[in-house]
Amino acid sequence: MSSRFILVVFGGTFLLAACTDPANLDPNRNYTRDSAIVGGVIGAATGLVVGEGEARDAAIGAAIGAGAGAIVGNRMDRQAEALRQSISNPNIAITQEGDLLRVTMPQDILFAVDSAAVSPAVQGDLAALARNLNQYPDTTAQIVGHTDNTGDASYNQDLSVRRAQAVSNMIVAGGVAPYRITASGRGEDAPVASNLTEEGRAQNRRVDILIRPQA
Repeated sequence: MSSRFILVVFGGTFLLAACTDPANLDPNRNYTRDSAIVGGVIGAATGLVVGEGEARDAAIGAAIGAGAGAIVGNRMDRQAEALRQSISNPNIAITQEGDLLRVTMPQDILFAVDSAAVSPAVQGDLAALARNLNQYPDTTAQIVGHTDNTGDASYNQDLSVRRAQAVSNMIVAGGVAPYRITASGRGEDAPVASNLTEEGRAQNRRVDILIRPQA
């Protein structure tokens, strides 16, 4: 294996880690550019693995990889911007994490206490999300319910599943093909803040909608 191949793979791995490290994530970052760079590096590595004409093959591989990365990145950039324009509730957070769009809906705007019935106040935003998914049919959505640690853990797990399924049903009712949607619950197992304070518990009570390019 050539030393150039090793260096290129190492460089690609470093760039990919930098793009996906949570410490480096920026919700307003241009991931079209970043995807093109990483795609180009990986494409170059693909070209270098060929024995003859390494320089030529590396250039071809870099061009193919950069093009593919730019296409995916540009599509996710546009989808994120369209989603931000269509969601009216300021409590709903939309962040970009590489080629992942994370839509976080606090439980307290979605459901009444101990309920899995979606509040009428956010049904319009879920309808807007469904329209966005229909506008970008090459993506999938994973709906994940979360709770704080108040009460019985098994009850919280069941409630998180029912709430994720309720959100999923609303999105499917908006015309999104069911095969593009999955729903699951994590209960109290994936907190994003301390459960020792009411503010932290409120952050943990949420539904995350994770939008990704289809594999």
